[in-house]
Amino acid sequence: MLSLEVNEFIERIDEMLRLVEEEGETIDILQCGEVVASIVPAQYQAQTAIWTNIETLAAEMGIDLQEEIDAIDIIRDAR
Repeated sequence: MLSLEVNEFIERIDEMLRLVEEEGETIDILQCGEVVASIVPAQYQAQTAIWTNIETLAAEMGIDLQEEIDAIDIIRDAR
């Protein structure tokens, strides 16, 4: 993971976007030393969203299942 101040990121934006796209690099953008944004590869965001949705679905399914059956374990077994 890289961390760059905003002005340095702007100066090197082409290089930084290439690193994200081709190398899968994650970049934190800093302003006065504080993280104000993070740039992650698009595929990473999509994968994270999919697993978040699956965990949410598993939790919702658990409401209607018998107490000894855990919906999260069912989903994990299916993976």
